[in-house]
Amino acid sequence: MEPRSDELMVNGKPGKSTMSRVYRTLSIAAVLAVFLLSLSCKPQVPVIHSIDPKIGRIGDTLTITGEHFGNERDESYVTIAGASPTSSAYLSWEHERITLKLPEFGESGLIYVYVKGRKSNGALFSNELAMPQPPKGDDAGLEPRITSVSPRAAPVGSLISITGNNFGSSREGGGVFFSWIAETRSPVPEEAREPAFIKVPESEPGYELWNDREIRLRVPDGAASGNLEVRTSRGVSRPVFFEVSGKPGTKTFRNKRNYTINYSVDIKVTEASRPNSLYLWIPQPAVSAAQRNNGLIARNVEPYVENYRGTSIYKLNDLTLKSDARINLSWQVEVYAVETAIRPQSVRQEANSPSAIYTRSAPLIPSGDPRIQNQAAILIGRERNPYIKAQRIYEWFIAEGIIRETPPDESDGAAEPPGEIAAALETKEADAYTAALLYCALLRASGVPCQPVAGVLINRNNRTFRHYWAEFWIDGFGWIPVDPALGGGLTLPGFTVQPDRASFYFGSLDNQRITFSRGFTSLYQMDSRGRAVAHPRSYALQNLWEEATGGLESYSSLWGDITITGMYVE
Repeated sequence: MEPRSDELMVNGKPGKSTMSRVYRTLSIAAVLAVFLLSLSCKPQVPVIHSIDPKIGRIGDTLTITGEHFGNERDESYVTIAGASPTSSAYLSWEHERITLKLPEFGESGLIYVYVKGRKSNGALFSNELAMPQPPKGDDAGLEPRITSVSPRAAPVGSLISITGNNFGSSREGGGVFFSWIAETRSPVPEEAREPAFIKVPESEPGYELWNDREIRLRVPDGAASGNLEVRTSRGVSRPVFFEVSGKPGTKTFRNKRNYTINYSVDIKVTEASRPNSLYLWIPQPAVSAAQRNNGLIARNVEPYVENYRGTSIYKLNDLTLKSDARINLSWQVEVYAVETAIRPQSVRQEANSPSAIYTRSAPLIPSGDPRIQNQAAILIGRERNPYIKAQRIYEWFIAEGIIRETPPDESDGAAEPPGEIAAALETKEADAYTAALLYCALLRASGVPCQPVAGVLINRNNRTFRHYWAEFWIDGFGWIPVDPALGGGLTLPGFTVQPDRASFYFGSLDNQRITFSRGFTSLYQMDSRGRAVAHPRSYALQNLWEEATGGLESYSSLWGDITITGMYVE
C-alpha cells in the first residue's frame, strides 16, 4: 500500500508533513498541560457545606465540613461570630474537614473559613447560652420571649410562625425584625460590625396573626440570614437565628447616601366662617429595603394623626378670613443603590401567593383593558416565567422608543384617565408617569405582580424632579426595581444616568432618588360631607391630599417642591 500524499516516507521515516503534525500535537498537549497546571495552582475559594453542631457553647468541639480548606492550616483561620480561636483551639485541619474547640464569643452569628486571603460562604451558628429561655418564677421579665420559629429556614415571602410569650395581645407599634446586609467601604470587618435589621412592613402582606403567644408573618423583602428579633413597647426579645433560603438570585445594597430634605404646605384663606377644619394628608418618605432609617428632624406643627398609611394627617381648625398657615417638615433619609442578579431557571411562581393582589386591575393601572391585555399577550407569547415576562415587556419599551423627553414636573399636572394609559400603546409616546403605569398594567395583565413607585430624582446640583418607576415581585426573592423612563432614554438637567442605562434600569436602581409611595395609597375622608382635593402627578401616588369642612368655603394651597438641604455619601 502506498503512503498518502500527506504521509510521504523518506528513507523509511515519516516525511516533513507528518513530523509537523506530530510537533503541533505535542505543542498543543504541552500548552494544555501548562494551562491545567496553572488552574490547579490557583487558590480556590473555600466552601462550607455544613457545621456540627449548629448550636453550642464555649469549649464544645465544632466540626466544619466543606472543600478547598487546604491540607494544612498555615496562616488560614476560622472566625465565629467575629471571634477568632487561638492556635491551640484547632484540633485538625484537612482539605475537607476542620475541627476545633469553640472559643469565647458573644451572640449568635456566622462562621467563615479564610484560606490564603479568600473567604468562604457563611454558616449559621448559635450560642446556646444566648438562646432564649422560658420564663421561670414570679421574677420573669415582661419583655417578649421567643421559644421557637417554624420553619427555621424559608424564602422571602414565605409564611413563618413565631411562638413564645409576652408579645402582647395586639401589635400596637411593635414588630418583627430580620437581619439586613449591605456592602460597605467601612474598614471594620464584616463580622465585627453592628448588626442591621429590616422590619416586617405594614403596607405589604406581612403580619397575618399577632397575639400574646404567637406571631404569623411573611419573610420580608430584603431579609438576610441572621438574627431575628421581636420588639414591643415592653422590650426586645433575645435573637434567634433564621436562615433566608431558596433565593433564585442575589440582591445587593451598596453606596449609601444620607439625605436631609425639607418640604412644606402653604395655605391662604379667602372665604371662611366658623366652625371649619382643613385636613392635609402629607406623605412621609417611604420605607423599603433600599430606603431605611427615615427620621423626622423637625416640624412646626404637631399632626392630628402621626402615621396613617404612610402619611401624617394635619388638622387646621377655625381658619379665619385672609389668614394663612404653613406646615413645614424636615426628614433624614438613608438611601442605597440596589442591584439584582437573577437565575431565571430558578424562578418559580407560587400558587395562591399573597402577591396576587398586585395583579388586579385598578383605576390607574387598567390591566383589564382589552388593549392592554392584547398587547401583553403579543409580548409574552407562551412564556410562563414571570421574570422573563417582565424583561420582555421592558425590552419592548426600550425598542419602541416611546419615552418622551419632557421631565414629569413640567407637565400640566393632570392625571390621565385610565383610557389614556392604554392609548399610549397607539401613540407610542409616554412620559415617566404614563410609562410606569403602563408597565405595571402590562405586567399585571401578564399575571406578574407589579406596583408603581413615586418620588423624586436628585441631580448633581441637588435639584429634585418628580419621577415614577415600578417594581415587580418574584416569589422567593422579593421586589425587583424597573425604571422604564430612565432606561428608555429620559434625560433630566444635571442628572447622572448609568452608562449602560438600558440594561441597568431593569433590576437595578441608583441612589439618586427618594421614594414617597410604593403602590397607590387609598385614603378616606374625615367627613363624608367634606370637599376633597387630589394632586395627581405629585411626588406620591394617593387619592386624597386635602379636605375642607364646615365654613371653609375658599382657600388656596401651595405644596412646595422637595428640597435637599444636606447630603452625605459614605
